[in-house]
Amino acid sequence: MNNMAKQKTNWRWVDWLYVFTIVSQLIYIGYYLEQMLTNPKDNGTLSFAVLQVVAGLVIATLPIIIERFMPYRFPEILYAVYLIFVYCSILLGTGLHFYSRLYYWDKFLHVLSAGLLAGLGYTVFNVLISKQLRQTISALLMSLFAATFGSTIGVLWEFYEFTGDSLLGLNMQRYMAKGHLLLGQAALLDTMGDLLADVLGSCLIAIIGYFCIKHNRDWLDKLTFTKK
Repeated sequence: MNNMAKQKTNWRWVDWLYVFTIVSQLIYIGYYLEQMLTNPKDNGTLSFAVLQVVAGLVIATLPIIIERFMPYRFPEILYAVYLIFVYCSILLGTGLHFYSRLYYWDKFLHVLSAGLLAGLGYTVFNVLISKQLRQTISALLMSLFAATFGSTIGVLWEFYEFTGDSLLGLNMQRYMAKGHLLLGQAALLDTMGDLLADVLGSCLIAIIGYFCIKHNRDWLDKLTFTKK
């Protein structure tokens, strides 16, 4: 009984980061709900932003929900970067309009998410091989897998944006400006910039991972599922 109580109160540092993320989003939701009640004219814009942040609450909590149904915990460092990404993209990006206020905010998030996915690539690789093989397999091979994994997910995301733009008339790939179609290379700048950012973020983590593995193979333990 005492051991169970200790486990419940033994919070990891990433759990505090989760609390900060959730509390920040709740404060935002409360403030803008009050604004919607006092300024009904702006309800359309505000309600969309609030709904996005509410979705952010669910997205930030997903790893905790998934962990409930499996005997393992996600790697702390990956969960931390995941929470930072959710905070930066949904609360700061959409809620506080950083996407429109800071020109390169979207590209920064592509680099961050690609780095996160490259780290997840190491985790996936660790799952696919035995612990004994992990001690001898080529660090270059693992890093190439991580870089490819992160970059490929970035490409799939661009497919998703293209599908949304084609079927729903959205402008996720920013091929329009002020309602007018962009022409030539201008229409490709956003997509190509996103892909370059994805490759940059993936390769950066893969290079760091390569040298960390060469220095100490135990570094991979930071990117491995741990038993509860």
